[in-house]
Amino acid sequence: MTFDMLLQHMLNGVSLGSLYALIAIGYTMVYGILRLINFAHGEIFMMSTYFAFFGIATFKMPWYVVFVLAILLTGALGMTAERVAYRPLRDAPKISILISAIGVSYFIQNLSIVLFSGRPKAFPQIELFTGMLKMGNIYVQRLTFIIPVVTAVLLAALIYLISHTKNGIAMRAVAKDHETAKLMGIDVNKTIALTFGIGSMLAAVGGIMWGLKFPQIAPAMGIMPGLKCFIAAVLGGIGSISGAVIGGFVLGLGEIMLVASLPDLTGYRDAFAFVLLILILLFKPTGIMGEKISEKV
Repeated sequence: MTFDMLLQHMLNGVSLGSLYALIAIGYTMVYGILRLINFAHGEIFMMSTYFAFFGIATFKMPWYVVFVLAILLTGALGMTAERVAYRPLRDAPKISILISAIGVSYFIQNLSIVLFSGRPKAFPQIELFTGMLKMGNIYVQRLTFIIPVVTAVLLAALIYLISHTKNGIAMRAVAKDHETAKLMGIDVNKTIALTFGIGSMLAAVGGIMWGLKFPQIAPAMGIMPGLKCFIAAVLGGIGSISGAVIGGFVLGLGEIMLVASLPDLTGYRDAFAFVLLILILLFKPTGIMGEKISEKV
């Protein structure tokens, strides 16, 4: 493998890892507060691409307006799912809320098939993002550089929000203990809804950039990225935002370098994530950045 090819594969891996990281953060934020795996997160990611698609293709709105609206609508969708499907079951056994999450996932996926049809659609391509840049002997899509920058900016903003704002302090308090947070005057319902909204908006940014990078959208498109980003969150240490980012980059780079080094295994690219999940659960169940939590008796 030449240096130019290695550089191109590394850039692609960092770009893909950034997308995984953005979506994985949503999983880890919800788990950190509710100890819940939101299996509908992949479908919320998918819906963001349809919001953007119809805004540009059907309503002919400027892309920058559409992207903002799609992010806000996706955040509202995540908060609605929390209000309708998760909040009423908050005091129920964990298995009930887990089943509800799976139900929301299938509901959104099948509703989107009814509304948008199951036929894949071509996501609008915007020259500012999809144009090519020449680096030595290789050509790289502008989006390859834009995605990591956007991820870094959003991650910095999220860390600032969690560390230096009242809402962020409330999130950390609720993550520690719901009852104590209530006694301290924190609106737990509002804080949890905000967490779902922020996680969904990050997934929306990832979904829009995913549509630009892989310009074909379909109702089932959220299944595999959703599972991979869940694996990335587990790999990094679910409940840890920095762990989700590290897990996303490890998974993205690992996938790309596997295909680049062993082209015959291209068909097993998705299996790499599941093998990695098995290994991390066998040898370090808490993940790279996760903390060991003792079970309460």
